[in-house]
Amino acid sequence: PHLSPLPEASQLVIQAGALGKGGEVFVLDMNSPVKVIDVARDLIFLSGFVPDEDIEIKMVGLRPGEKLFEELLTKEERSKGLGDSGHEKIFIARVEEVDGGKLEKDIKELEVLAKKMDMEGIVRKLQEIVPSYHPNRGMLK
Repeated sequence: PHLSPLPEASQLVIQAGALGKGGEVFVLDMNSPVKVIDVARDLIFLSGFVPDEDIEIKMVGLRPGEKLFEELLTKEERSKGLGDSGHEKIFIARVEEVDGGKLEKDIKELEVLAKKMDMEGIVRKLQEIVPSYHPNRGMLK
């Protein structure tokens, strides 16, 4: 995950809102990724304990729906690059405009599939809407 101090993250969100003219997708520079294991060890140590001696850390692996890496942009969006917003830590993603009417129709189709509890149909529809979507294998069990 990417961790930023709350005041910095809040300020970036407020500044992105001020930069917006309508319809932009902003990408915030959230610093370097941090390993969860390092955060856990630091928290244990800062609480006055010794990691792996006083408190055991268990690696449980990924659970359904969890990811090792969070994509902020799709491969297609990354290939278009990021635009300059005028702020060193805020970028503008170059994304295609969404057809609101088609999106509304797609959402209604998803609602129908959800009422039928048709998980495979939902996944197919989501992949039609977002071709880069690949569900976690555990989600369909």
